[in-house]
Amino acid sequence: MKILLVDDETELSDPLSRILLQEGYKVDVADNGARGMELALQNHYDLLILDWMLPHKSGLEICREVRSHFLATPVLFLTAKDTVDDRVDGLDAGADDYLVKPFELRELLARVRALLRRSTLETPNGDRLKLADLELDLENQVAYRGDKAIALSAKEIELLKYFMQNPDRLLTHEEIYSYLWQAEEQPSSNVLAALVRLLRRKIEIKGATTLIHTVYGKGYRFGIN
Repeated sequence: MKILLVDDETELSDPLSRILLQEGYKVDVADNGARGMELALQNHYDLLILDWMLPHKSGLEICREVRSHFLATPVLFLTAKDTVDDRVDGLDAGADDYLVKPFELRELLARVRALLRRSTLETPNGDRLKLADLELDLENQVAYRGDKAIALSAKEIELLKYFMQNPDRLLTHEEIYSYLWQAEEQPSSNVLAALVRLLRRKIEIKGATTLIHTVYGKGYRFGIN
């Protein structure tokens, strides 16, 4: 499980990140909101732990931006703001939980476990992935764009799965080849381009948001921007 911790108080973030590492989590740390937002949108995390008041961008802004990209990553706020209005603002922005400073470490760890457990239960066995109006049902090997069911080949399913598990990240040609043809001899370079072209034809519906973006000479980025 990978966690992003965004807090500008090093006297809190340093020991907290060490404890989370000791608990077996992978942890990235940012000490300002701009860097925190960049990491949150570039990488896949299982949980975001955000301070409310941050330099450059607030935790509230990060949470709103993450939700605007249709990312369902659980968000836990750590903050000194403890009024009902503050809690409502946080939850309305898309936060899943809220812990007021100062807090007991064992309570924070319990909330982390609860949020990660809830996230896992909401996507049992990782058999459904969703971004914007596109949903991939891995168990039944079918995709949906809005109300339209889309039949895909096994390789198209694997490619779409890889894209959806890595939203807004540049996936190089080499990374995609290694993922799709792990135990097989890698095909010629034009095979991937043809596969992406076929997938585009099936999931890119006229009038809908474009999701597969070519980064020329490098690879592809999957997302709404």
